[in-house]
Amino acid sequence: MSNLEANPRSNVTKGNNNILRKQGMVPGIVYGGQDENELISVSKKHLKILLDQENFLSNVLKIKINKKEINVLPREITFDVVTDEPIHVDFLRMVEGRTIILEIPVRFINNDKSPGLKRGGVLNIVRRKVELKCPTDGIPKELVVDLDGLDIGSSIKISAIKLPENVIPTITGRDFVIATVAAPTIVKEPEKPAEETAETAEGADGETPKDGEQPATTDDTKKPEAEKKETDKKESAPEKK
Repeated sequence: MSNLEANPRSNVTKGNNNILRKQGMVPGIVYGGQDENELISVSKKHLKILLDQENFLSNVLKIKINKKEINVLPREITFDVVTDEPIHVDFLRMVEGRTIILEIPVRFINNDKSPGLKRGGVLNIVRRKVELKCPTDGIPKELVVDLDGLDIGSSIKISAIKLPENVIPTITGRDFVIATVAAPTIVKEPEKPAEETAETAEGADGETPKDGEQPATTDDTKKPEAEKKETDKKESAPEKK
């Protein structure tokens, strides 16, 4: 259980709260049970250390106000919209014998021992947190899911998780799924388009005729001009007897 020291405060004006914030403190309140609400302020530095914990809102803290210690549960944190710094915090007193509804985070272990994940399967997480009804003296910090031996197609339901005594899900009447081990997703590449046959219809010299040009031929148009004239003379000369 984490500890947090708090100072009592009596002035609730906006100006006084801003002065506290400039001094590195965060205004807050402790409420619940039969006792009256208590106005407090806590160190922003120490509060931010606790905020870094994933299960901060489901972790019971022990707050010390002067010489009195109170078990509380963080219920709401207000952040500055510009700086994202905490500017107010609410704590709920833990009263023995009461029950409370909380969202408890889920943690998965033994990923390396799952045959399905080893074969390329994917862990599909349906619920990262589960809402539970818990007694104030038996709040679990997390729910642990063991993936050892799970193959592709396996599903983990709430009934497979061992819950502490007197802790029950708020969803009743069905065994809801927490996560599944799904088959790997295969991305099929698009087929390449067939090459155009016109690219292979090249001229005899290996080049495709340009627009407006006649294709090359093998007739006497390719003969030298002098040779053509000599041939014409022979064909036009009179035959000697």
